[in-house]
Amino acid sequence: MQNLWCDEEAKKFKSDLDLRVYTSNLLGQSDELVLHGGGNTSVKTRINEEDILLVKGSGWDLVSIKAEGFAPVKMATLLEMAELKSLSDSDMVSGQKAAMIDKTAPNPSVEAILHAIIPFKVVDHTHADAIVTMSNSQTGEENIQKTFPNFLIVPYIMPGFILASKINEMLKNLDWAQCEGIILHNHGIFTFDDDAKKSYEKMINAVSLAEDFLAKNAKIKLTNYTPREFDISTLKIDIFTNVNQSPLALTYASKDNLDEFARRGVLTPEHIIRTKRIPLVINDNNVTDALKKFLQEYEAYFNEFSKNELMLNPNPKYAVIKDFGIVSFGKSQKEADIINDIVSHTMMAVLRADKLGGYESISVKNSFEMEYWELEQAKLKKQSKK
Repeated sequence: MQNLWCDEEAKKFKSDLDLRVYTSNLLGQSDELVLHGGGNTSVKTRINEEDILLVKGSGWDLVSIKAEGFAPVKMATLLEMAELKSLSDSDMVSGQKAAMIDKTAPNPSVEAILHAIIPFKVVDHTHADAIVTMSNSQTGEENIQKTFPNFLIVPYIMPGFILASKINEMLKNLDWAQCEGIILHNHGIFTFDDDAKKSYEKMINAVSLAEDFLAKNAKIKLTNYTPREFDISTLKIDIFTNVNQSPLALTYASKDNLDEFARRGVLTPEHIIRTKRIPLVINDNNVTDALKKFLQEYEAYFNEFSKNELMLNPNPKYAVIKDFGIVSFGKSQKEADIINDIVSHTMMAVLRADKLGGYESISVKNSFEMEYWELEQAKLKKQSKK
């Protein structure tokens, strides 16, 4: 993992926020760290004699975030929220918004509380491919623990208040002098320091360790061949498509038992909102039957776990077509391209994780809880009443 820090460039930034923007942009420049809105960053500072957390606002990408993309939230409120026994994510979001000292700023990240309880000035969080590849394998716990002995390792917990509350309890007796970071299984990694450069370098060094581990233990060989004929016009899922026939996509789509191989879940939880849990798998040219099966299974999945949620559009977000490649769908070309980016990173992780005992995502139940997160459902229910 390349270290992009430049001392001469960093000298231009005098305020805590300006330097925070700089290092956030550095993290965002690497697709192997964050993709399309993933990850979040923060800095603790003093504004008008009050302790404030400046945390990435919802809807911003780290690669392009500017000062106005950070939400200023009162630290006292966030620390009080961390000690609550229970709190819905909707109430957490409204509470964080109420604690902002600038109401025109974007909504704070749902992980603002987690950033607040880490007692360092600068906090960086990414969904680094190498980290989640290791943890999304059947030997993940063992390999993560061996590779990162001085990190706090947290089992998968859904992002939001529950995650912040659980980690808050784990931090009570933690020796921070011995803690180099936090790894959330199936999710990502946090690094932190009172110095922006050191926090950034800790992230780069940690991810480099994971990359070195994969280079030694999870080598893969991609194949390249002439894909079979397939009429993509029969895939009338959405208006725009992205057709991926790279060596990675062809290797992935040529696997035996493709239904089982390609339907093992997302790489990180937030991906499910863009890609759904599994793709449409087409083993022959019978798109009608494959899509019918997908929709029936999606309805069964919804009925098994739903309580009072509104069903999302059940159509697949991408298809894995045997010996042809990957086709992603979107209401715009940008959406189809974003889905392809996410799927490409997932494919590489799956192939590598299979070298580590087998790829293993979060459970189906946890996937449903993420796909039907109350925050997303609240938006849908509000729209349905209009």
